[in-house]
Amino acid sequence: MRLHRLDITAFGPFGGAQRVDFDALSTAGLFLLHGPTGAGKTSVLDAVCYALYGSVPGARQSGQGMHLRSDHAQPGTRTEVRLELTVAGRRLEITRQPPWERRKLRGKGMTVDKAQTWLREYDAQARAWKDLSRSHQETGTEIEQLLGMSREQFCQVVLLPQGDFARFLRADAEARGRLLGRLFDTQRFSDVEKRLAERRRATEARVREGDAALLADAHRMQQEAGDAMELPELAPGDPGLAAAVLGAAAVARSTARERLAVAHCRLSAAESAHAAARRTLEEARELARLQSRLTEARQRAERLQERAGAHREAQERMARARKAEAVAPALELREAAETEHRRAAAAEARARALLPDSHAGAGASGLAAAARRAAEELGGLDAARRAERRLAELAEERAGLDRQEHADDDVLREADAWLADWDTTRAALQTRIDAAQEAATRAEQLAVQRAPMQRRLGAARTRDRLAADLAQARERARDSGQRALDARAHWLDLKEQRLNGIAAELAAHLTDGEPCAVCGATEHPAPARKVAGHVDRETEDRALAAYQRAEEQHTGDERRLGEVREALAAATAEAGDTPADRLAAEAGELEQEYARARREASALHPAQEELRRAGQEREQRLADRQQAAVRAASRLTRRDTLEREQSLLETELAQARGAADSVAARAAQLERQAARLTDAADAVRAAEDAAQRLKDADARLADAAYRAGFETPQAAAEALLDPTAHRELQHRLDAWQQEESAVRAVLAEPGTAAAAQQPPADPAAAERTAAGAERRLREAASARDAAARCCTELDRLSARAAEAVRRLGPLREEYDRVARLAALTAGTSADNERRMRLESYVLAARLEQVAAAATVRLQRMSSGRYTLVHSDDRTGRGRSGLGLHVVDAWTGRERDTATLSGGETFFASLALALGLADVVTDEAGGVRLDTLFIDEGFGSLDDQTLDEVLDVLDSLRERDRSVGIVSHVADLRRRIHAQLEVVKGRSGSALRQRGVAQGLSAPRPDSPSARSA
Repeated sequence: MRLHRLDITAFGPFGGAQRVDFDALSTAGLFLLHGPTGAGKTSVLDAVCYALYGSVPGARQSGQGMHLRSDHAQPGTRTEVRLELTVAGRRLEITRQPPWERRKLRGKGMTVDKAQTWLREYDAQARAWKDLSRSHQETGTEIEQLLGMSREQFCQVVLLPQGDFARFLRADAEARGRLLGRLFDTQRFSDVEKRLAERRRATEARVREGDAALLADAHRMQQEAGDAMELPELAPGDPGLAAAVLGAAAVARSTARERLAVAHCRLSAAESAHAAARRTLEEARELARLQSRLTEARQRAERLQERAGAHREAQERMARARKAEAVAPALELREAAETEHRRAAAAEARARALLPDSHAGAGASGLAAAARRAAEELGGLDAARRAERRLAELAEERAGLDRQEHADDDVLREADAWLADWDTTRAALQTRIDAAQEAATRAEQLAVQRAPMQRRLGAARTRDRLAADLAQARERARDSGQRALDARAHWLDLKEQRLNGIAAELAAHLTDGEPCAVCGATEHPAPARKVAGHVDRETEDRALAAYQRAEEQHTGDERRLGEVREALAAATAEAGDTPADRLAAEAGELEQEYARARREASALHPAQEELRRAGQEREQRLADRQQAAVRAASRLTRRDTLEREQSLLETELAQARGAADSVAARAAQLERQAARLTDAADAVRAAEDAAQRLKDADARLADAAYRAGFETPQAAAEALLDPTAHRELQHRLDAWQQEESAVRAVLAEPGTAAAAQQPPADPAAAERTAAGAERRLREAASARDAAARCCTELDRLSARAAEAVRRLGPLREEYDRVARLAALTAGTSADNERRMRLESYVLAARLEQVAAAATVRLQRMSSGRYTLVHSDDRTGRGRSGLGLHVVDAWTGRERDTATLSGGETFFASLALALGLADVVTDEAGGVRLDTLFIDEGFGSLDDQTLDEVLDVLDSLRERDRSVGIVSHVADLRRRIHAQLEVVKGRSGSALRQRGVAQGLSAPRPDSPSARSA
């Protein structure tokens, strides 16, 4: 990169138009930029930086360029910087104009013109400039790509600030890291460190979450196991937590199984004790039962002895009854025969009463024959019954066909009516869908407009508020500026008066015989006298302090005015000139239109669903109509078949019914006739049989009474007991016999006799013993069940914990790996012995290159004495990797750069700056830097060192470079002939070129400023 020409207008301290011809200055190789303090030497470099990047270095950039304008400029002069340079073989011209507040062309008040940028390239073939861009962003991107450096890198490489590099020499590793990081753009390595740290925190959180769940299972196991399990005193994320939990779980399971085994043993012992107690209880109960039974048997024997007489009478009565029992069957037979005979005679009379007169006197055989004839006729009606049932089925089927026909007619009418309106319905639904879709599209378009409208409305309200603030800020700035000008003029007047009367002030300190501070004479024949109104130093200092306070106030007011202007310009650019009320109304209308479009669009899905359902209903109705037509054709065929079958069946039934109304009526008639004839025949035969059995029964009864020992059948009947009396008597006899047998059996039992010999039994004590044994058995069983449940639950929780540990294994491995990498790149790992961060490691390599490049020039500047070396040793508790030492060839020792003297520090920092410029240039893609500036520091060098430093700088011409030195050192004005002098005055600063072939010139006629003028 080579600078050719720089044009400055109303920029910084330069109130007018100034030009710097770098081509003329570069012919000498070295040129000097000098001038009084505050004249604007740094502003020349700021102008170069502003032309390239649109901003000035460091804290001098405030606002959006509003403070770059010179306070000495005429109101109608636009601030402008134009730089012509060659970079990457291309000759370019960059023109930039910062924002400018000027008076409105129409009306009153001020307006702000936006910043302007022009980028042109010289076409050697056409010998003319061609426009490339007028965009700030495109121009900035193009220049940064061509230079390969950001603004910070450019300011460190091309505008070498020696003070910064002197601090860089003495800085610690962190400060060096920040500077080198900006120059070499190592943010990506810092991003890698942050990314690894974020991944470490994320995986650590997931591991802690898994460990927390594992600890929760461990706490549940501890609740189950009780004191058999001790949890590890570890927190989630601590190493070894999984192994400790699994180990504690294994110990708990083992202890639980041991407790289960002990519970089993206790349960077995309790069961044995319970069984023994139950046996003892049973034995006590059995002994008590036997003793009670013996006592009861003795009492029962005494009661039997008391009732012995009544028992003998009952035995005699039972003997007579048993004799009469031999006659009882003949008596019962005779009574039964008599009863049956009476019943048969009555049944015969009833049956004959139901018969017609033709059969009233017929015998049993005649009645049976008539019944057989009626039954035969009834059997012939079965076919007629089937025909009659079939005829009813045919009638029902025809009625079903009629109902189906009516239903199909209804379906056809409804389907035809619905299908007739289908086209209208579909068109209406499609119209609704189209309207809803249009509303949805309109809503999307309006949604895009909402946010810009709200921003414009907010900007308009901000604009209106700032417009009022601007007038107040402008008035304050104007008043404070006028006060500052008045205070400055007053101070300068007092200073001029004091200088005019300085002789009288010096004469006041003269003493006879003492040399004069001005001429050295010891005699003072006519010392100057103070005149009226003489200004002393204190008065001048008070005026200066007042001026400085006024200037500070004016600077603050101007800064606040610039901030308000910038905010107003930004708000105006966003909102335009439209009033806020109108924008609010437009925003309200937009919101209403958007809400209305949303409401209309919400009907899209219901309309689509309704159209889909209508289509489905149409298909269903078409199918129903087709099926109804098919069923109608089938019904015609079926109805013809049924009519033919019905005609045949009706003919057959007419023959079978005869005079009856129906086949069923005829069948019922025949059934009643056959039943009556059969019943009458049976009744006649039964009556005849009953009469014969009665006669036989009388003969057998007389014979049975005689054989039993009774004189007459009547005596036998009186001795006979009825069943109830017989049962009662027999029951008394049997009870007596059973009681006597039972008493004898009890008294004869060996166990009962043995029980009588033993002491009285105590079953209550045995029951209490058995109850205690049963209670202990239940407690042992409960303990055994609790131990079993504990083992089961511990096995389940242990399996879940083992599964959780297995699932956490890959995640824990990932966390260990990421944590190890994060600690290694962050410099906190034990494996990173020098505690170097990844970014520091990369910067250490760059610093090593910078030290090597700087040493080449440092050895020449120091006559081969000093060498810069990179050190990666740790400093105190800080991190290593960015140390910088100097090797003194005279002592052969390596020492810290902070031990260098002021002059040594200067040329060491100069060598470091030049070396850094070379390394950054190579890093930027090898862009050649043909113009460099070095700022201050030469006053700390002696003559010999200054010559050596200038020789080194002069050697840069071997690479066709030009170096500009910014310095106050007067000796440099003698040594360097090509000079750019900055001269300051009350109307602003000016530039003068000395010792070059051509000087300053006015701006070219085709410049933007000339065109605007």
